[in-house]
Amino acid sequence: MRPQASYEKSLATLRYAAERGGVMVKSGLMLGLGETDEEIFQCLEDLYAAGVRLLTLGQYLAPTREHHPVERYISPEHFDVLAAKARSMGFDGVAAGPLVRSSYRADELVQANGASV
Repeated sequence: MRPQASYEKSLATLRYAAERGGVMVKSGLMLGLGETDEEIFQCLEDLYAAGVRLLTLGQYLAPTREHHPVERYISPEHFDVLAAKARSMGFDGVAAGPLVRSSYRADELVQANGASV
């Protein structure tokens, strides 16, 4: 979605923060842009391997008709499935749902995992 972004560069930045930054690393995904569940699971594996331990999963909603259209609406029940998968992979904190955004209850995710905000 962002032409200036690079998947590998993003993972490298997260990895650097996890290994050298001494901070709890969080990342988030906006879903509904045409990705498959297999691609989501691969991304979760990549994020976990990079040292991400806090995760948000939300529904992409096009802000205007000129933006990329929503390809798929994810049901709340499917968000629950994705969150359970992420937790089973070892993520310490997961917030997942149609209205979850990157900073959604970030303070609660961090505090629930023994760090301060």
